[in-house]
Amino acid sequence: MVQSVEALLDAATEEHVLAQWRALADADLPSQAHHTGATNRPHVTLAAVGTLDEPAERRLAAAVRQARAAGGGLPLPVRLGPPVVLGGRRHVLARLVVATPGLLALHAAVRGALHDGTAEEDDEGDLLAPGAWTPHVTLARGLGGEQLAHALGVLRAAARDAEDPGTDVVPGVPRPGAAVAVRRFDGTEKVTWLVDGEDPLGRTPAARPGTAGPEDEGPGAATPAG
Repeated sequence: MVQSVEALLDAATEEHVLAQWRALADADLPSQAHHTGATNRPHVTLAAVGTLDEPAERRLAAAVRQARAAGGGLPLPVRLGPPVVLGGRRHVLARLVVATPGLLALHAAVRGALHDGTAEEDDEGDLLAPGAWTPHVTLARGLGGEQLAHALGVLRAAARDAEDPGTDVVPGVPRPGAAVAVRRFDGTEKVTWLVDGEDPLGRTPAARPGTAGPEDEGPGAATPAG
């Protein structure tokens, strides 16, 4: 199962994306809103591997803290762009995230920590590699052609209702927001925990469930959830 590293968004940006999930679900279309697991929420995937050992976990935590010190840390301004279509025969509909220097620096730090020859890349690894990565927040997966056209119409209508040009299917003014936390998702155990930053909704434990957290207590180090 996948082991991923993800950037969480500020509360207002997360709610903005959740509203789009709900709009698609209300139109009987595929939507991330249909996935009701506790760990499912809007995010930007920074890296994904098949396995992740404890040394890699420690390298990851150190790299994210170092990125913060170098200006690529959290909170990090991000901008949501227009919808983008990814995938092949069955489409993935997402919101593009503008690839700012800070976001690219964070992505490079995370990838460098995990892909040093000891972590096993999964099948999506190439799509997440520097130069191939398209930062995005997924709205829906598995859409056919007709569904995709319908979904884009739903998002256009939502943009008009919200008077938010950044939601439209043509490039408008990107919606400003922030990446406020980096979390780990363990696809085997179906748990998440923070690597750095703060979850604005307080839903993500500050340390991996069932552990006491890392030994170091530097900036951004995880501590047991209260």
